[in-house]
Amino acid sequence: MNHLSLIIKREYLTKVKNKSFIVMTILSPIIMIALFAVVAYLSQLNNNKERTISILDESGQISPIFKNTDNTTYNILSNISLDEAKAQVEKNQEYGLLHIANNTDLDEMAKSIRFYSEDTPSLTLISSLESKLEKKLTDLKLQQDGVDIEKITASRTSIDIAQESYQGEKTSKMDNIVKLAFGGFAGYLLFMFIIIYGNMIMRSVIEEKTSRIIEVIISSVKPIQLMMGKIIGTSLAGITQFVIWIILGTILLTVVSLIFGIDLAAMQTPQQEMMQQAMQAPEVQNQMQNLMTAIYNLPITNLVVAFILFFIGGYLLYSSLYAAIGAAVDNETDTQQFMLPILMPLILAVYVGVFTVIEDPHGTVSTVFSFIPFTSPVVMLMRIPFGVPIWQQLIALVLLIGTFMFTVWFAAKIYRVGILMYGKKPSYKELYKWLRY
Repeated sequence: MNHLSLIIKREYLTKVKNKSFIVMTILSPIIMIALFAVVAYLSQLNNNKERTISILDESGQISPIFKNTDNTTYNILSNISLDEAKAQVEKNQEYGLLHIANNTDLDEMAKSIRFYSEDTPSLTLISSLESKLEKKLTDLKLQQDGVDIEKITASRTSIDIAQESYQGEKTSKMDNIVKLAFGGFAGYLLFMFIIIYGNMIMRSVIEEKTSRIIEVIISSVKPIQLMMGKIIGTSLAGITQFVIWIILGTILLTVVSLIFGIDLAAMQTPQQEMMQQAMQAPEVQNQMQNLMTAIYNLPITNLVVAFILFFIGGYLLYSSLYAAIGAAVDNETDTQQFMLPILMPLILAVYVGVFTVIEDPHGTVSTVFSFIPFTSPVVMLMRIPFGVPIWQQLIALVLLIGTFMFTVWFAAKIYRVGILMYGKKPSYKELYKWLRY
């Protein structure tokens, strides 16, 4: 393997010096931040729009529930007919008119509520009005039935079952959410990294094969050395690009926020207003405390080490298959028949992780798939936050590395024949013959 370091260096430098690589490395975060800035700026303009809504409450029982906010002003009308109210609102170019007819039957009153406006009103605004009206009318109906609202409110009990292991370790529902979030992020990152940079390896092999450069290179380098050099070199280039994206994206986001004055914390959408009100509730504050405790209870060291090892192992495993596909075909169009069998285990791993691990992280299905090398990089990473013995992690890692070494040998046999084959679309039967050479 004395030529491996030279191949890695050549592959890395070839990738990072490529004009398209440089352009996309710089342009991708600029496009993403520009898109984010435009959306945030337009949202800020829309959210800063002040709305005036007139309320014509002929019953006189509902209007007190409407309180002005930073962006919404409620104008309570009285001693005026509906037609006059419509004309006044339209003349003043207000956002809309909410009409509540007077009716002793509260069910009929609820059915007769109307919102008049020139244009289609905001769905969020209508939902907010409906929520306020439903609560108020429900309270009025209870009062009509002689029910004491204050007693009902005082009698409401919130249940949050405390969870604790036999050893005394306390957990909560929030722990499961945090653990699933970490596992989902790790699986998604691996999935995207394999697709983006696995395809880059495949295209690199196809490009050299079709340009006949490979015939010169293969005369002095073993196929397995060339394939490993491409995989490692392209991986290092991908990591370099990923790090540049993070650094450049952070800098651009800060600069754009300062230039355009976009303050995400200050943006007041109706959803954020409701969130701020909810945050003041003791139950929500308790949930936030549970969230911080759940993050603190995560096995951070184990997660970081396992993430690095399984991420590298999974990526190298799938990259070797991508390289084999690139060697077997002459153009990217012909790769489609081989892509599905490679991507299916990865997709299956994501579904198993999302729908099985969260319900039963130590069940048979979750455990089995966390040992299968083609699914373990995703499933095991999603299981580890729930507490997986070290010996299981080591077995899964050994199986993953062993499968990678076998896959490299397997792919190299295809690689050594396929890189010199031109003008013929290979079939699975043809690939089997290549393995026997």
